[in-house]
Amino acid sequence: MVNGWHTQKPVSSEGIPLKGKKILQQYYAGQRMESPEGGTLHLLRIRPESDGSGTVLMECSVSSLRYELQVPKATRTEKTQVKEQQKEGRDPTCPRHTDPAEKLLRSGETLVCPRCGVRYGTSG
Repeated sequence: MVNGWHTQKPVSSEGIPLKGKKILQQYYAGQRMESPEGGTLHLLRIRPESDGSGTVLMECSVSSLRYELQVPKATRTEKTQVKEQQKEGRDPTCPRHTDPAEKLLRSGETLVCPRCGVRYGTSG
C-alpha cells in the first residue's frame, strides 16, 4: 500500500480460452465437463456480449484456474425457430439447449438464453 492506496491491479474476470466444437456440445447437453487440469469445470458466470454471442466463465475444481467458453451468436435458422415459437403463442426456448429445454428470458427488448448468454432477437 502506498499512501493508503492499493497498487495492485484488480483481478481480471477473463479466463483461459476453451476451444472446440466438442466442448460446446458438452455444454449445450448439460454434461459434466472435464478440465484440462484433470478436474471438472464448475459454472461461475454467464455473460451476454454486445455482438449477440455469450461467454461462459468456469472454474476448475482441482486447480481453481478459470476458463472461458465463447458461445457463438445465434444463426438465422435459430432466430427463425424462436420467432416461430412466438407466433405459435409458446414461450420461446433456446434452440441449443434441448434436454432440458431452456426458456429464453427477456432482457430489455431482447430474448436471451440464461444458460449461454446468446441473444435471439426481440421479445415482441
